[in-house]
Amino acid sequence: MGLRMLEATVPNEALDAFPALLDGLPVVQCTRFGPADPGSLVRVLVDATDAEAVSDRLAKEFGGFDGFRVNLLSVEATSPPLPPEDDPPAEAEGGETAAADETEGPKAVRPSRLRVSREELYDDLCRAARPNIVYIVMVALSTVVAAVGLLRDDVAIVIGAMVIAPLLGPNVALSLAVALGDKGLVKTSLSAIAAGVGIAALVALVIGFFVDVDPSTPALLARSNPGPGDILLGLSAGAAGALAFTTGVPAVVVGVMVAVALLPPLVTAGLLAGSGFGVPATGALTLCLANVTCINLSAMATFYIQDVRPRTWWEKDRARRGTRRAMIGWVIMFAILAGLILFAPSGWAPTTRP
Repeated sequence: MGLRMLEATVPNEALDAFPALLDGLPVVQCTRFGPADPGSLVRVLVDATDAEAVSDRLAKEFGGFDGFRVNLLSVEATSPPLPPEDDPPAEAEGGETAAADETEGPKAVRPSRLRVSREELYDDLCRAARPNIVYIVMVALSTVVAAVGLLRDDVAIVIGAMVIAPLLGPNVALSLAVALGDKGLVKTSLSAIAAGVGIAALVALVIGFFVDVDPSTPALLARSNPGPGDILLGLSAGAAGALAFTTGVPAVVVGVMVAVALLPPLVTAGLLAGSGFGVPATGALTLCLANVTCINLSAMATFYIQDVRPRTWWEKDRARRGTRRAMIGWVIMFAILAGLILFAPSGWAPTTRP
């Protein structure tokens, strides 16, 4: 996850005592600039897993200061390199200038949860959940790609559509919004999910209406006959997706997009429904809904285990109630869909047009 640099403006009178404010926090380096108007600039270098603790401390102390803001910057590299975590920190050479001075923070116990800060996670998922024109176009294009791959039974093309489709981000963002009690992000995420599903279903229906669809094609048959393995896949991939975002490893997200396969079952349902195959279309739609449910259920559980919470106690209480209600709803939906998958008759897909 690397290092993060936190920049904040603090009152001038707090500048001299600022290093003491960071006591007990695992700070790599603290640099102070000032005094200045309207306040002094401070920079705190920390490990990415410790940025949230430092940010919360700053917000608690200076949140009422006019113009207070913490900027979180990613640090590509630092020189000289930092010693391994097990080594004691080297003593810094003394020295102070009129414009700036540096103070080494005390070594503290590292948090047990290894994830990026709440603010960084929120920013990443907010951008992934915006239903703008680019999002709509990407969903439409990925639907066309998926339809071609499914009709031709070409696995490579289908995988390409999975990678292109931006449907994973809004679902994980919805789980984060529930964990933080953020109603605004809940509405944005639901809007993005509804827009993505609606566009994909509409495009697939149109293609299915004009193209001759053979439901016995292996690619279509596999997605119109869900089984117990699909449930396990959805839960595992959903947890992996949440971990990929919380640990700041975007490369893993691509693999999760392929594994959870949100788009192909939805496109399969649209193609089959557009061609008049209602029964297999129902099976594919059930698989799609099961994947969405599994992603949100496992993502919420992952955020809970990683202690992704709001900063203040009143926000935590509100988020706790919302999380409880959402979890109950997802569990009920999961039980219904799992029952349909496990106990539905085996031949969802006919081989001839009705």
